[in-house]
Amino acid sequence: MPRISYQHLTTATPVVSTHHRIKILKKVVLVALAIIAVRLFFIQIIEHNDWLAKADEQHTLLETIVAKRGEIYMMDKGEPVAVALNQTTYQIIIDPAVTDKDEIKHALEAHAKEYIVVDLEEVYRTEGLRYSIVAKNVPRDVANKIAEKNISAVWFQKNNQRVYPEGEMASGLLGFVNADGLGQYGVEGSLNDLLSGKDGLLKTTADVNKVALSIGNDNIKIPAEDGKNIVLSVDRGLQKGVEELAVESINSTAATNAAAIVMNPNTGEILAMANLPNYNPGDYGAVKDASAYMNYTTEVPYEPASVCKNFAFSAAINEGVMTPDTTYFNEGYEIIDGWKIQNAEQRSSLYGTINMRTALYWSLNTGSIYALKLLGGNPGAITAQGREKLYDYYYNKFRLGQATGIELIEAEGYIPDPNEGWGRDSVYANMTFGQNLGITMLQTATAFSAVVNGGTYHTPTIVKGVLEDGELKAESFIEKINDKILSDDTSAMMREMLINNRNYKVRGGIDKAGYAIGGKSGTAQVIKDGAYDDTMSETVGTYIGFVGPEGELPNYVIMVKMWGEGQYLDGGIASNLFDSLSNYVINYLKIKPKA
Repeated sequence: MPRISYQHLTTATPVVSTHHRIKILKKVVLVALAIIAVRLFFIQIIEHNDWLAKADEQHTLLETIVAKRGEIYMMDKGEPVAVALNQTTYQIIIDPAVTDKDEIKHALEAHAKEYIVVDLEEVYRTEGLRYSIVAKNVPRDVANKIAEKNISAVWFQKNNQRVYPEGEMASGLLGFVNADGLGQYGVEGSLNDLLSGKDGLLKTTADVNKVALSIGNDNIKIPAEDGKNIVLSVDRGLQKGVEELAVESINSTAATNAAAIVMNPNTGEILAMANLPNYNPGDYGAVKDASAYMNYTTEVPYEPASVCKNFAFSAAINEGVMTPDTTYFNEGYEIIDGWKIQNAEQRSSLYGTINMRTALYWSLNTGSIYALKLLGGNPGAITAQGREKLYDYYYNKFRLGQATGIELIEAEGYIPDPNEGWGRDSVYANMTFGQNLGITMLQTATAFSAVVNGGTYHTPTIVKGVLEDGELKAESFIEKINDKILSDDTSAMMREMLINNRNYKVRGGIDKAGYAIGGKSGTAQVIKDGAYDDTMSETVGTYIGFVGPEGELPNYVIMVKMWGEGQYLDGGIASNLFDSLSNYVINYLKIKPKA
């Protein structure tokens, strides 16, 4: 049998010669060299300046030179004393691309946990991030402990943290500085630009870890401009005493809040400005309600009630249509625009013909309404002329319902238009005794100062000057107004009536002999659910007055306000605090009585 043989079949593959392969390789190499040559040409010739800038950027450290925040001072026995200071702290900055995450995390959590301001895990998850502030307001000793770890690409930027050596004192006036270094509320907020100064910029050569290799004046592009050291007109001792007496008054009454102003009516200088209760501006985040930050003397318009009778009476006297001895017939109420407006004081001895001195003494609403009628030239009715004249005095002369211009954050408030809207007669009748309008304590105290100081309106101020090289230099940052708005005679008549209001037979002889002390109380209804609460279950008590030697122009004006949610607080309660403050002012400021 013949043998069968099997042949294994394979697929044929073209054979490429070695010579051909070399030729292809040469072409590839030539193309690559050409591409490299072209790229080098672009880098070295065309893009030379761009790459030079990038190289320089890699070795240049740009660092902000933080301006030193100006400090705040009060006066104390004629000398400035600091009430808001700077303490050196540090920001800790890392380069996440270089800094070891575990090292820096362990160091921060061990020594500076309460100062960490970022989520470190998130920082390291952020692609391409080369700069991150990881901690702020770190004290020097804590920063030193972290620096001793010698962790790569960690820098310490010096900053100034705000400290308040007086604790809670004057917190509503001073405000605070937040974690970003910005002033908030009070003087810190209103004068933030002056206190902050302007940061500078440092440019210097650095190594690969961004560590500065050389620092000198030539490297500084923009030098820092430190903030101004502001000296307030506030007297530290007076401020402290006013606050202590206000706290005592709160603790002995149903009030939960009190505010007070002491000012020089002849210059407009504020000597004390209190808002109670206080808070600690060094730990501002601990407050439960942001309303604690408010300065109630400048930021909150309210209805001060019968203290506004001073302004209605002054307007009528100044226009020559009324004197303290002018009489009218008091029935105990008025019907205006269908509304019955009553006197709070309804004793029978006041019914019938009485004079305006008596009307102010007993705070009769019918008396201030009569002054409005006289302004309009018709003793029997309120007229458009009367409304317009009252508006002119309230808004244009006394500047009620508009910012005073003081160096603080202010609310404007409002004075109703004399001719637009329904029920203008009743609105303006209520305005004569301080309802149906909105004005701040500071506006009220400044206008009252003009009533009793001889008739001149002075823009209030709380800044005495700046401290430079340890020396107090007078400087003003506002436009001052000094307008004569009332006659000397008008002011003298008003002082006489206000002193009469504190007649010793009624006040119990509390005022010291040889001093002229006059004032006026106010008890204001509050608006609930869009209407006045006629039950008087909650009221705001106000008292405003002046203090000085007998027979002379007043040295000081004092205004107090007391309130509490759901509490009845009348002008009498506020007057008790005024009594304490006036005696304290006399003793503290050593006001000498008439010889």
